[in-house]
Amino acid sequence: MEMEFRDINADPLSVQELDALIGERDYKDFLNTRNELYRTRNMKEKPPSRKEALALMAREPNLIRRPVVIRGNRIILGYDEEALKKLG
Repeated sequence: MEMEFRDINADPLSVQELDALIGERDYKDFLNTRNELYRTRNMKEKPPSRKEALALMAREPNLIRRPVVIRGNRIILGYDEEALKKLG
């Protein structure tokens, strides 16, 4: 399977790109629960609004759960070996 890689630390996603990527999905699924900002802001108990989350993820790429694998209209967030095999 051919893949295109994007280093989001070197080439961060814009708010517009994140908005398009997330689409109708729950934006909270894209937040990296292991990220320090996620924990210090207690986002599990007090999640940011979608608008605020998009701005934070654009500014702090490590707040985005990774990897993000896109194939067609399917998205896999985080390392999920079974889901990745099914994309093959």
